Amino acid sequence: MNDTNNTAGSAAETRAFDTEVHQLLKLMINALYSNREIFLRELVSNASDALDKLRFQALTDGDLQSVVQDPAITVTVEPDDNTLVVTDNGIGMTREDVIENLGTIARSGTARFLESLSGDQKADAKLIGQFGVGFYSAFIVADRVTVETRHAAAAADAGVRWSSDGKGEYTLEATTLSEPGTRVRLHLAEDHRDLLDPDRVKRIVRHYSNHISFPITVVAAGDESDQAPEIVNDTQALWIRPKAEIEDAEYEEFYQGLSGDLQSPVKWAHHHVEGTQSYSMLLFLPGQAPFDLAWNRDDRRGVKLYIQRVFIMDAAEQLLPRYLRFIRGVVDSADLPLNVSREILQDSPLLDKIRAAVVRRALDMIEKLADEGGEAWTTFQREFGNVLKEGVIEDPENRERIAGLLRFASTVERAPHSVSLADYLARAGEQPEAVWYLTGDSMDQLLASPHLEAFSKAGVEVLLLTDPIDVWLVNHLFEFDGKPLKSAASGEFEAPADEGEEATEAVQQQRDELCGTIKKLLGERVGNVRPSKRLTDSASCIAEEAGGMTLQMRRMLKQAGQDVPDFKPDLEINPRHPLVARLAETGDETRRTELAHLLLDQALLIDGGELADPAGFVKRVNKLLSA
Repeated sequence: MNDTNNTAGSAAETRAFDTEVHQLLKLMINALYSNREIFLRELVSNASDALDKLRFQALTDGDLQSVVQDPAITVTVEPDDNTLVVTDNGIGMTREDVIENLGTIARSGTARFLESLSGDQKADAKLIGQFGVGFYSAFIVADRVTVETRHAAAAADAGVRWSSDGKGEYTLEATTLSEPGTRVRLHLAEDHRDLLDPDRVKRIVRHYSNHISFPITVVAAGDESDQAPEIVNDTQALWIRPKAEIEDAEYEEFYQGLSGDLQSPVKWAHHHVEGTQSYSMLLFLPGQAPFDLAWNRDDRRGVKLYIQRVFIMDAAEQLLPRYLRFIRGVVDSADLPLNVSREILQDSPLLDKIRAAVVRRALDMIEKLADEGGEAWTTFQREFGNVLKEGVIEDPENRERIAGLLRFASTVERAPHSVSLADYLARAGEQPEAVWYLTGDSMDQLLASPHLEAFSKAGVEVLLLTDPIDVWLVNHLFEFDGKPLKSAASGEFEAPADEGEEATEAVQQQRDELCGTIKKLLGERVGNVRPSKRLTDSASCIAEEAGGMTLQMRRMLKQAGQDVPDFKPDLEINPRHPLVARLAETGDETRRTELAHLLLDQALLIDGGELADPAGFVKRVNKLLSA
């Protein structure tokens, strides 16, 4: 916007802001906005609004059609004067507009303009102002703000200059401006003059306003270069374009710029939802995980929220659940409610609808990848499989669907991430009793577990779960496809009896008496002792209570500093094992006690438990070896 900067003959008028402006401005400057750089987003958004208003009014006002020029927004950096200037050639303002819009807090010209539209006009209006307070964010960084403006339908000498230091008053005076539009000049306070760097201003513009539909240039005052100023924003937001017009290479390039990932995404989902409340989303499924994905659960910067192509925030919990924090993309809606500073997303039915759509489309992408299989699916499981397991715990509504996407190792297929729950049930044949699993710290530990002996003898597959989150997973996934999930350590599964192996009543009585003796020898260290119906090779094992706290979970809670109740494990013994037989035969009470403690210690160790007296265990083993 060019101007002559001549006062048009009337003296400057000093006026007080309406409402309790002084206190309100202090609140806005010191508390309302958490990030000072947002001021530039707000001023550029206001400039975009002004250009949109001129374009729409010119459609029905013939006098304005001749005023419309090439719409543009310019940010000028003037280091010598410590000023930053945002200029547009939009609709501009009359003196009355200035008093009403800049002299009154929370009076949004954009909101009233939208109210004046109806029908298709309202549907087509792409304006973002909601509260009328964005302009005042300039006082976060400026100790004085001057606005020079002229309405597009007004004469050159009908320009208005508005100026204020944000302390309760403003001045108005007439000025002559050769062209319509608005120029906002910020005299930056001393603490904020580091913003007088053109490259930094360009970065801020690209961060917040990169997809504004009008070209934005950033120029430095005094730059004598013959080159035309560079347009710093991308005026074509990829996600609002029709999918049929977008090449795969454009999607891949956009993803790489959005995520900083040098690899291409393996899948993407692009959707426009039209209706009374419209929104667009463009989601990507990456091919590799960031290094901190597993433990940095609260850093969900993958899906960015835009309001009419203006960047508002990186996706908060309301839009993207933690277990999908690896998803990248954008969501754009004009109707999502924000707080007054447009930094906090407020709950609403539309927000719930968009969140559900994000989850649904993300799971759609993962399911398509699973159907295709191959190396990309294997890589996904390795990179993101454990994070996806969190969804079983956090998202009850989609629990079954998420569970169907999980992959595990098993006694049939030892490779990690190879067996789905559906695969397991298909191999089990008709009417399987349950989905059996065993949790532990490592594959070697699980494969050596005595809990598997009965399943091995019966030819029943067991899922082998070695990831720490698996302990929590099985406490929330109670069934799949109508079949319960059961722990192989619970003792519910019995080994099939060999022919002629059934114990007589007398033998069974002897075994029960032996268990009573062992329980007496172990005292407070043990709960119950019973003969095992599942051990074939091992001497003893811990019998976990179905649905109870496992040894692995107890250890994890302790490591996390949680209080864990006292534990008296139940012990199962294999009466046919030589060590148990020796205990039954010896008449040496000391030896019997040592053997009893040894049976319990080895059962605890092989299940990943901790010994209260490891030195005592070593002594007992040494005595046994010496004997």
